[in-house]
Parts: sequence; C-alpha cells; structure tokens
Amino acid sequence: MVASVLKTQSFIIFLILFFITIISSFSRLTVAYGYSELFGKYISPSSLGLKREKLSHLHFYLHDVLSGKNVTAIRVVDGKPSTNSSSQFIFGDVYVIDDPLTIEPDINSKTVGKAQGTYTVASQGELSLLMVTNFAFTEGKYNGSTLSVLGRNEVLSAVREIPIVGGSGVFRFARGYAQVRTQSINQARAIVEYNVFVFHYR
Repeated sequence: MVASVLKTQSFIIFLILFFITIISSFSRLTVAYGYSELFGKYISPSSLGLKREKLSHLHFYLHDVLSGKNVTAIRVVDGKPSTNSSSQFIFGDVYVIDDPLTIEPDINSKTVGKAQGTYTVASQGELSLLMVTNFAFTEGKYNGSTLSVLGRNEVLSAVREIPIVGGSGVFRFARGYAQVRTQSINQARAIVEYNVFVFHYR
C-alpha cells in the first residue's frame, strides 16, 4: 500500500516537473519570437513606395586638385618612408577629398555635385587606390541624392570599374558600377571621366 502511494506521488511530481519544463520552454520561444519581430521582419516593398527598378546612366568629370589654388584633395596620412622624392603617391598614403563633378572636362563647366570621401594608396606595386567615396549631387532631379562608391581604382589602367554599393534619395537601394577613365593626370591635378550605370527604384 505504502509503495503504491509513493509510486503515485512520484508520478504526479514527474508530471508537474514535465509541464513546468514545457511551459517554460514555450515562454522562452514566445519571448524570442517577439524580440525577433521587434528587431526585424519582412515588409512589402510597396510600403516604402518602391516600384519597378530603373537603370540610369550618369556621365560627369571628377577634378582631383592636389596643389595650387582651390586644393580639393589633402593627404592626411603619410605612407612608409620613401627615398624616391619624385614619387608623389606612396603606399599607405590616405587622402581626404571634396572634388567637384562637372559635365565637361573643363573645371569651370557646370558643376553637378561633389565627390566627398577618402582614397588610400593600397598597392606596393602599381598606383592602385582604395576608393571610399560619396557622390553628392546638386543638379536637377538628382539634387540632394547620393551614390556610395567602394572599390579598387587602378589609376594607370585605361579603363577600370568601381562598384556602386548604395545610395540615398533618388538612389535608395542603388547598385551598379562606375566605368572610369583618366582624361589627364600630373603632379598638380587629375581629371577623371565617370560613366555610372546604376539600378534604383525612384
């Protein structure tokens, strides 16, 4: 008789502990699911006004002025020591830029924006730059919009491509690339042609 009562009590205790464990696990899942919903969830693209994706082509010239009047590129970090005094760009150099973007190679032609950001001399062998730059546009329907550029720019190559990794304003959710050609370059300045092909929604 006593053994039967003890067995029944043990079974009841087991059931109570089992249900406590189940309820506790369910509560943790509910909290975790609630937190994930607050942190991130799927939404409809149309809720942000996103419609069919567009492809735009922008064409402009960038003016990187290193010396003389109205300097637009300043070296803020010196690279490794060099005995070659004729070499202006040294591995490890970092420049901050606020370069004008114009519709023609002439710096006095109409300005359509600025290239603002940095570039780093990131190669020991050739003149190759790591570009971390925003194109901030000031003209027409692109006024107030930006494109973000992040990639490799091998300056002495005839044509190179740099990824477009994002944007704002008209260029929200932008993706694409910039096709880059150097028009002229010397110790004082560089003029660079940009053909930008970018997908965006607005």
